[in-house]
Amino acid sequence: MSSNEARDAVEAVWRSESARIVGALARYTGDFTLAEDLAQEALAEALVSWSVSGVPTEPAGWLLTAGRRRAIDSFRRRAVRDEKYALLARDLSEEEPGVDTLFSPDSINDDVLALMFISCHPVLSKEARIALTLRVVGGMGTEEIAKAFLVPVPTIQARITRAKKTLAAARIPFAVPDPQEIPARLGSVLQVVYLIFTEGSFASAGDSWMRLELANEARRLARVLVRLTPEPEVFSLLALMELTAARFPARLDANGRPVLLEDQDRRRWDKSAIRRGRAALSTAVAAGRGLGAYGLQASIAECHAVARAAAETDWQWIVILYEALGRLTPSPVIELNRAVAVAMVSGPLAGLQLVDSLASRGELRGSHLLPTVRGELLTRLGRHTEAKEALLEALDLCSNAAERIALERKIAELADE
Repeated sequence: MSSNEARDAVEAVWRSESARIVGALARYTGDFTLAEDLAQEALAEALVSWSVSGVPTEPAGWLLTAGRRRAIDSFRRRAVRDEKYALLARDLSEEEPGVDTLFSPDSINDDVLALMFISCHPVLSKEARIALTLRVVGGMGTEEIAKAFLVPVPTIQARITRAKKTLAAARIPFAVPDPQEIPARLGSVLQVVYLIFTEGSFASAGDSWMRLELANEARRLARVLVRLTPEPEVFSLLALMELTAARFPARLDANGRPVLLEDQDRRRWDKSAIRRGRAALSTAVAAGRGLGAYGLQASIAECHAVARAAAETDWQWIVILYEALGRLTPSPVIELNRAVAVAMVSGPLAGLQLVDSLASRGELRGSHLLPTVRGELLTRLGRHTEAKEALLEALDLCSNAAERIALERKIAELADE
């Protein structure tokens, strides 16, 4: 096997099995930071070994065994002669366990869940949580993460290094939180997955309007969470992602230019994703606890998903859902979206009044979102000069190349009228 083939095989196994491998090593050593380092060392060893001997029958088991051996070497180098060292040495001297033993069904779920809670621990910054989660749970390399977020590789490396040092300094144990702690800690995990999906769905910068690798990874993480902790808000987040991702195939035209929701060819929407999203939302509703922020957003996405045409969208219900969402989690972005819905129900002037109210309070200053919406509403009112001014302001603030092209097209259309 060539070195390139070995690298591809290692990357494929790591992408699908990283959470289980790091989780099992963390349980084995009791040290999350050490476990992640051991896993990376095992990957480096595999690159050399597999190019000579080929991919083993149980590649994940091979990597975990290599990590276990390196754990012994690490403790030996540290001259640790305590009970843990003796226990690890005895374990390794016995017959090497197969992958089924290493990844026992009794422990694997807890390992992955503990890994997610550690990666998303509130003691870490938002940026560090995202980077660490994509690295150790998602199996993405630092170069992939840096490319996805358009930051230098050393920046991502520094975030991950600082995150591990912070966790070590805080002495965060590798364990699933106690049942009474899960609801409070789960919010941090869901927020990270949501932020990853949001960046994938609406890229904040760069040449592409979407970053599908991030959005798809977030959906995968949400599916893992649903299996590990089937709480209503987890199902709600998964529903939101599926219903939003259903529109991805129609969001770009044949030339790769953005297509607004009302102009999309709904025949291209992913019907399977819509069914999965609605099923997940039904599960959340059936719990009978009321919908949280993700559930309300999923309900809004469902309104769009079930409408056969833009004109058939239940905008009145969407206004109500945004009002509920705004009371639950006040945000200028939510208010801006509500203004769009109000404009669809009561006309562009009613929506514009809400947008201008946000602007007068200094909300969303520095964001292109508010002037973009304002420009659209002014266009619908026939106030083209003001609309052009607003869209030019949005263009000046927008850092996404694809979205800038869409804004430039709107400005050009106004100039022709």
